[in-house]
Amino acid sequence: MKFILGKKIEMTQIFQEEKVVPVTKIKAGPCYITQIKKDENKEKKSSLIQIGFEKVKESKVKKPQRHISYRYFAEFPKDSEQDLKVGQEIKVDVFQKGEKVNVQGFSKGKGFQGVVKRHGFHGSPATHGHKDQLRMPGSIGSTDAARVFKGKKMGGQMGAGKITVKNLEIIDIFPEENILLVKGAVPGPRNSFLKIKQS
Repeated sequence: MKFILGKKIEMTQIFQEEKVVPVTKIKAGPCYITQIKKDENKEKKSSLIQIGFEKVKESKVKKPQRHISYRYFAEFPKDSEQDLKVGQEIKVDVFQKGEKVNVQGFSKGKGFQGVVKRHGFHGSPATHGHKDQLRMPGSIGSTDAARVFKGKKMGGQMGAGKITVKNLEIIDIFPEENILLVKGAVPGPRNSFLKIKQS
């Protein structure tokens, strides 16, 4: 399995055969393998590869994580045929043009939002006895249960959640600049952390 960590730079567009293609520019890597974790307890002996991205001063890292010394790090499952070692560099050229990838990130936080914005409720009529109720949710439960059921669509925290967008096509790669161009949009604002792996 191919994988790398990166940061979202911006969205832009390129032209392919006289057609406009929306792309996201990602600064991917270089990443370094910081640890290979082996799980001996399970029936199938599996391994996890921990990689780090964006080097930072050791003084800015918590003591239990001093072996990492990177701003971002993540773990990926290791394939049996992969021959990887601690300290090995992973660059953007592991991927090829036209490959499909899954991109994981945190969506933009919208704060506390009502039901109209959060869930797309239509709201109540503006007149006919509905004073100040235009964007209210309406009834949230029945008389019989005398409580509100779990999972009811109501106002609350919107965004700032982990999102994975699958099967995005790699449009172009610039290894000398560590830039990856992916077709379409990826989660999160500019400069947000992304996990990229082969679909």
